[in-house]
Amino acid sequence: QVSLVESGGGSVQAGGSLKISCANSGYRHNGCRAWFRQAPGKEREGVATLGNAGSTTYADFVKGRFTISKDNAENTVYLQMNSLKPEDTGMYYCAAGPPRRGGCYSLDASDYGYWGQGTQVTVSS
Repeated sequence: QVSLVESGGGSVQAGGSLKISCANSGYRHNGCRAWFRQAPGKEREGVATLGNAGSTTYADFVKGRFTISKDNAENTVYLQMNSLKPEDTGMYYCAAGPPRRGGCYSLDASDYGYWGQGTQVTVSS
């Protein structure tokens, strides 16, 4: 059984940093991993993706500020968030999906079948 558990969310002032984690059990290492977020009243949006070989994709609104990474030994995926803005506020979800022939570049939520429960990130101005 696959389990994804996020942690590390919290409140931070604009310009600050947070690192959130997603502990995984039961999911194969060669799948695609991603982070999504959802603000109140808005649709869930893709933030970053990570392939098994380390390839990454970032949404334009986080490029240069966020970094997705993983620790295979710990079965954990991370999202380092720097230079946070109030508009980064939302519930952050990690997701996992099967490996894709073209690589793990999709920021489409429908391409991921496993989801965590989310961790709240709040950025104040």
